[in-house]
Amino acid sequence: VQLQASGGGSVQAGGSLTLSCAASGSIFSSNAMSWYRQAPGKQRELVAAITSGGSTNYADSVKGRFTISRDNAKNTVYLQMNSLKPEDTAVYYCRLGLGYPFDYWGQGTLVTVSS
Repeated sequence: VQLQASGGGSVQAGGSLTLSCAASGSIFSSNAMSWYRQAPGKQRELVAAITSGGSTNYADSVKGRFTISRDNAKNTVYLQMNSLKPEDTAVYYCRLGLGYPFDYWGQGTLVTVSS
């Protein structure tokens, strides 16, 4: 399985970006997908997750601003990010699985939010 994340970039505070993560292979639809981020000097943290059935959960810091979704026909998970803040600046990673039996990570995409 390979995960290819895209959609990062630079945006001003208050702006929006949509991240995409496309997965190869045949296990996408049966596994949870999630987005993590890691800011400089900080630990990687969970941003949002979506189960194979479509249930979602979010970090408190992004609730109401970010939306995770998935398209199983395209083997792709999305992260719609609105009302971006400078503190959202980080490298964003997608993840397939919950650690067991599958745990795959994408290469990361940089999001920079300027004030």
